[in-house]
Amino acid sequence: MNLMIDDNHHELLAQIATMYYEQEMTQNAIAVQLGLSRVKVYRLLKQARAEQVAQIVITWPIQRDSELETLLKQTFGLKDALVLKTSTQNEMTTLQRLGQLGARYLERTLTDGSTMAVCLGRTSYETIHAISPTFQAKVRVAQAVGSVPFTMQQLDSATLARELAQRLGGEALYLTSPLMGDSVEASEVIRNQRDIKRTLMAAHQADVALTGVGNLDPAISGFSQAGFISAEELTTLTAAGAVGDMAGQIYTLDGELYPCEYNQRVIGITLEALKKIPLTIAIAMGQTKAKAILGGLRTGVIDVLCIDDLAAGEVMRSVVN
Repeated sequence: MNLMIDDNHHELLAQIATMYYEQEMTQNAIAVQLGLSRVKVYRLLKQARAEQVAQIVITWPIQRDSELETLLKQTFGLKDALVLKTSTQNEMTTLQRLGQLGARYLERTLTDGSTMAVCLGRTSYETIHAISPTFQAKVRVAQAVGSVPFTMQQLDSATLARELAQRLGGEALYLTSPLMGDSVEASEVIRNQRDIKRTLMAAHQADVALTGVGNLDPAISGFSQAGFISAEELTTLTAAGAVGDMAGQIYTLDGELYPCEYNQRVIGITLEALKKIPLTIAIAMGQTKAKAILGGLRTGVIDVLCIDDLAAGEVMRSVVN
């Protein structure tokens, strides 16, 4: 939502959206009642959607694979596993359904007065956007890692923290810093700034954490898209044993923190801190991420894994092999 929208215009958008979506009035009828042109009503309805004044949630039928869920819980000692049965080859549809599965779990988990740490990522975005508009919990939402460039704002942890707090009627705490400092020394200076230290402390003391799992493919990695690590550097890292990242922290297939300067430059919560949070939920999708997911599970960070059946099957095959 655009925080600069003034209250009067916001009220007009809400009024028109209510008339159209809830009272089922036609655009012509709204135009006549409010003394506006039909074209103006159309544009305002479009703006209401864009500004998230009016939010439409499409609920897909969700089926789960209980056999894979049991295998994942037993193999990795998880508190819970949510495995989505995929019924389509459409990646976007699967991602949205996975987000809904994660959102329903969050709605059963979040309680008034709790604190939630949020990391950046596409799966986190889909999960937050799938939370029901009718669900409310006065939750304090802490941005757990620094921000990415404007071109990736939709998936940025600051954006996600703000949107989640708005949806739940809670408070958002921001990390006013980039995801990664220019040097280890610069990152340490940033972490010690008062407001950033306050948000990081809140993230460390969170009751629940939400994270995605990233692989290090240079073509799709958030690190390369944001300009923090070059494609050539990522290729070098993967050749030396790095397989994925959570909260910007790069790790190996064995679940060990990969020894590199990049991990020390990240402004955000560490894997060790994530381990201490009572409930860390990871949302991950895709067979191509199987090694990253397996390494992530072996870090001991993940308490609840929300995953599609194709990725889950590949993870289990990797364990057997």
